[in-house]
Amino acid sequence: MSVDFGSPPTPLTRAPEILAAGRDLWLKREDLHELGAFKWRGALATLEALRARGAHGVVTASTGNHGAATAWAAGRLGLKAFIFVPFGASRAKLALIERQECEVHTSGADMDEAKESARVFAQDRGLPFFEDGAEPAQYEAYARIGEEILDQSERPPGAVVVPVGNGALIGGIGQALKRRAPETLLVGVAAKEAPVMALSFEAGRPVSCECTATFADGLAVRVAIPYAVEAIRGSVGRMLLVSEFEIARAVAAYAVAGIRAEGAAAAALAALPQIQDIPGRIVLVVTGRNIDEDLFHRAVSAPESFPA
Repeated sequence: MSVDFGSPPTPLTRAPEILAAGRDLWLKREDLHELGAFKWRGALATLEALRARGAHGVVTASTGNHGAATAWAAGRLGLKAFIFVPFGASRAKLALIERQECEVHTSGADMDEAKESARVFAQDRGLPFFEDGAEPAQYEAYARIGEEILDQSERPPGAVVVPVGNGALIGGIGQALKRRAPETLLVGVAAKEAPVMALSFEAGRPVSCECTATFADGLAVRVAIPYAVEAIRGSVGRMLLVSEFEIARAVAAYAVAGIRAEGAAAAALAALPQIQDIPGRIVLVVTGRNIDEDLFHRAVSAPESFPA
């Protein structure tokens, strides 16, 4: 790729002891980017590819972080962005989108319904539709995260633990690990209340699932993307599920450690008790920090109020 990522590698830092509890635990801090999430990498690479093919605008759908990243990248590359979000989208993430120069449309009860509206809009106007998780350039860009983890480590980790929404992030990181550190176990973590990618991983093909009842909106995927399912088949070693209570408790634990983590980002920490058998260094990818204030305070003060 010729894209100028325009940002230095995100830090890989040792986890505070309150999180590590004696383990060799490290955090890949994608939350420290100016947009507060990792999505800028895939958006910038994809939009550069679209611009090279003659595009002057782009349409996408998002629950928040992807939409903000697409609008941000479009501004850097001189493209017009049209962002579709579902009703009830995170207020914090919607505000982040609206701070970029773009046209925002609200449509659909969830991400997948918003996606269908965006697809029709793009077709009617002759614009490319950027489906998050279906663009090869995203996977190449997210592979950079895996490369950075390995470059920043004196030895390959025992495991890298990655939250799983549509699967593009873990699919990209898996590309790098397969090339350079095939002995490192790649662990995916999905929400028990949004398990479509875990079910698809187990089945080895995209499967149907109507459940997306997770407060971790970055994990709230109902329809599996075939490209993503194929990408994770050859690189992911384990796929775990965590409950809403476990995610909330992890948000609270991060907060005690001085880290603001959104629900999707906290999922990797929430899964730690399920991987006690893995020796050596564990790296958690902290995917983002954009969470509504009321939801953040509820998770921190009353994690038991979330379903177990």
